[in-house]
Amino acid sequence: MDAHRSLSGGQHAGVAVERPDTTTAVVPPEQLRRAILTGAVGSALEYYDFAIFGLATALVFSHIFFPALGSKAGLLASFGTYGAGFLARPFGGLFFGSLGDRKGRKFVLLVTIAIMGTSTTLIGLLPTGTVGAVALVLLRLLQGFGAGAEQAGASTLMAEVAPVPRRGFFAALPFVGIFAGFGLATATFGVMQHTLGNEAILAWAWRIPFLSSIVLIGVAVWIRLRLRESPVFLSLEGAQKVVRSPVRAVLGSARRPVLAAVLMRFAEQGGSTIYTTIVIAFLGGTVAAKLGARPSDLAAIGTTGALIATLASVVTTPLFGALSDRVGRIAVYRAGAIFMALWSIPSWWMVSTGDPLWIVLAMFGGLAIGANSMLGAQCSHFAELFGNRYRYSGVALARELGAVLSGGLAPVLGIYLVQQADGAFWVMGVYTALLSLLTLTGVFLSTETRGRNLNDLDDAI
Repeated sequence: MDAHRSLSGGQHAGVAVERPDTTTAVVPPEQLRRAILTGAVGSALEYYDFAIFGLATALVFSHIFFPALGSKAGLLASFGTYGAGFLARPFGGLFFGSLGDRKGRKFVLLVTIAIMGTSTTLIGLLPTGTVGAVALVLLRLLQGFGAGAEQAGASTLMAEVAPVPRRGFFAALPFVGIFAGFGLATATFGVMQHTLGNEAILAWAWRIPFLSSIVLIGVAVWIRLRLRESPVFLSLEGAQKVVRSPVRAVLGSARRPVLAAVLMRFAEQGGSTIYTTIVIAFLGGTVAAKLGARPSDLAAIGTTGALIATLASVVTTPLFGALSDRVGRIAVYRAGAIFMALWSIPSWWMVSTGDPLWIVLAMFGGLAIGANSMLGAQCSHFAELFGNRYRYSGVALARELGAVLSGGLAPVLGIYLVQQADGAFWVMGVYTALLSLLTLTGVFLSTETRGRNLNDLDDAI
């Protein structure tokens, strides 16, 4: 293995870098377009599901499911439920990632989309109160279990069919669906806030975004039924190199790439969660109380800021992916983590002012530039880190462990720290900076992978 890696691995300590494959067409254009559409629609549904849950967590769930706990404890319980979805994601990633490495990418992408959409739709039918709260946790766990392999599958498939010299750009395209889904969810809540008012939302209108998920399910399943299997997986299958237990192989042989990728998720996933859900909750709670403003007004400003940052990310994410094709994945990722670290405390001061312009600027920098510069490079980089024997399992495990440790714990820990510090803005700024430092550690452990041959069986590091 060491001899092989000296030819196709990374560029640590005198190790030669593999020459980039200059093949320009891995699959026919029609198959490439269908893969992009499949990944985008799936990502849109996943993030529509997670975004409406996150927004409802910040705005609604503490009032309708946990009213007996009081405002502060109820908000913590709501974000605890939000985090439960992230707890289920690594298990879903391991289960479906293993299936994806043994049965192919297409089968798994069909199953996960159905699980995610169904669980989201059922949330819209829940009764309020204690019974509804228990069912909410169970459905959130199911939603997270299905989502655990969705993005890993989309990014893996796209990386495997993309033209090699432009793999960073094409691998980032399906993730535009993330922002389409988040934008749709945020716009839905924004319209309801401005037209129906807080009373109607708490009474019945909060159900609308969840029930609407059924439409996206139908569209996504129809598109994915027409998807073709990845040629990289077909090559592995044809050579009879499919392993019986991909997860066991990952845990035994790929500990370093898994560790590097997990750490690299902290600032990206954690930052994305912080600059969307936590900012909105902070505005509607701490900032509103200190300024004597109506919580719903400041929360609405936060929702608008999240929408603007999300729409901008539709452009910035693939652009950063394209930049990683020119200057390398590591250079882009490192720059994004450094920016996030420097942006953290100033951005949270901006949020604490309650000024709409400052709030929008803080969220734009944190999400569209900081978090999504890393995401743009990550889409191809993670797929390139792992060997073809267990690529899907490796990407899924790394992504979802990183998600639960950063995106899942970030809301609960962040809200707790802010409450303990009596609403001091700098607490979340320091917390965001620490996530960035952990990501920089992961970048140091990783290696440049631009142009790597994805048929290689061994890992890049």
